[in-house]
Amino acid sequence: MSRYLLRRVMQSGPLLVLISVAVFVLINIVPGGPTAAYENNPRLTSEDLARIERELGLDQPIHVRYLHWLGALLRGDWGYSLVSRRPVLTEIGERLPNTIYLLGVTFLVTMALAIPAGMLSAVRQYSLFDHATTTLAFMGQSVPIFWFGLVLIIVFHATLRNPLTGAPLLPGGGMYTLGAPFSVWDRIDHLLLPVAMLTLATAAQYIRYMRASMLEVIHEDYIRTARAKGAGGRRVIWTHAFKNAALPLVTIVALDLPTLFSGALFTETIFSWPGMGRLFFDSALRFDYALLMGIIIVNAALIILSNLAADLVYGALDPRIKYG
Repeated sequence: MSRYLLRRVMQSGPLLVLISVAVFVLINIVPGGPTAAYENNPRLTSEDLARIERELGLDQPIHVRYLHWLGALLRGDWGYSLVSRRPVLTEIGERLPNTIYLLGVTFLVTMALAIPAGMLSAVRQYSLFDHATTTLAFMGQSVPIFWFGLVLIIVFHATLRNPLTGAPLLPGGGMYTLGAPFSVWDRIDHLLLPVAMLTLATAAQYIRYMRASMLEVIHEDYIRTARAKGAGGRRVIWTHAFKNAALPLVTIVALDLPTLFSGALFTETIFSWPGMGRLFFDSALRFDYALLMGIIIVNAALIILSNLAADLVYGALDPRIKYG
């Protein structure tokens, strides 16, 4: 296992370099740039714009700029935001924990809903619960996530009111109430709508995957043998069937993490959540190249780590899987 982990970590370095090359080229060939905001200013001459480009290093060839950026990155210097003039690592360090907090809670809620619902739907195939769960799952997969988020704000923030105070039933944005002392309930209130929005986008498809995988497993010979030996129904499902049925779901979850990060972009933008998604959106609008590169590299590293974690979970669920 240790040799496998070392090999995967060594493979991650060249992969991140290739990702950084592709992203750097794409960002730099997009029309506009950091100087676009100055081009319509009548007080600035062409000499002023050329001076700004020299100060930002934009007058150099793209390969030279990339090598300078990569060399500084390897030295631990991620550069400075072109807008705030703050270090990129400082900007990311303030926002990354907030995104991990939001995605972590969403992941736990999603798994707590999707796994039992998918398993029960398979065990009680064609029952009323199965039909209701399948219908809701299809509806969840069909609803655009950004539209659902706006509906949540309209219903729970703009329409419904607290009968005691007359205030909106749930906050419409932010991570906590500004100026208020720390409160666990206040944090939970601000989490409810963003988590509901993200959970809809992920739980619906996970329920379908879990149901299909469980239906395939519960008809295997070893399940019938376990039941013939007198094993209880719950023990057969959770001890024998669940581990094998969960393997496809682990694969889907690992491959689906980029979608979860993109969903966080919409969620954080709609609900003004101070995380990486909101930071990426603001940086893209302002052509903040250094900050964009830092955000994308961090997200790519997190996705690579999540795939590695999925491989480790395979080994825990199925002892037949060995890594050399």
